[in-house]
Amino acid sequence: MNNNLKHLDLGCGLNPKNPYNSQYLYGIDIEPLDKAKMLSNLTIKEIKARNLIFDQIPYKENFFDSVSAYDFLEHIPRIISLSTKGKNQTRYAFIELMNEIYRTLKHKGKFYALTPYYPNAQAFQDPTHVNIITNLTHVYFCEPHLMAAMYGFNGKFKLIRSIPARPKYTYEPIKLNMRQYFRRLKDKIYQRESHLIWEFEAIKNYKKPVK
Repeated sequence: MNNNLKHLDLGCGLNPKNPYNSQYLYGIDIEPLDKAKMLSNLTIKEIKARNLIFDQIPYKENFFDSVSAYDFLEHIPRIISLSTKGKNQTRYAFIELMNEIYRTLKHKGKFYALTPYYPNAQAFQDPTHVNIITNLTHVYFCEPHLMAAMYGFNGKFKLIRSIPARPKYTYEPIKLNMRQYFRRLKDKIYQRESHLIWEFEAIKNYKKPVK
């Protein structure tokens, strides 16, 4: 257990994941959850109900040491159109969520995501999947490219890794032991790597460009 570290799991359900083994575990889910069941896991600090397509992450900036999203990013639309008082508004919901993740992470805080990716069937077969990630989507959020800045992304992540993986394994360390190495090699040979692991590091000790 990593003492005093705070981790947030997005789209957590009743069992928030804790890939970095942090002492304090938080979660956000779209539905209100049974608190009695939630508290059966003593590492959980709290779970809040929010729809992150529209809502901000309800924590102050620089609050978390790490944030995770397991099978979650694919449910966040890239673009939404709203009509308010007769006026049409276009919002980049995925960009806004990445801004929120960055905002709530500390300097050098980690973002870990596992999502189905193109061209695997699992990226498309669920009718609620509206955000298809590719093996190059990370360049929009990571240095040196930061290509999402043109759409309003105001953060800066350092890429730790973006690699294909089998979703059976909830967290794979960067340094694999021999057994993990051969298991991953077998998954690659038999084309079981339907998901993509993202692991980013938030960089906050830099001056943002003046628009």
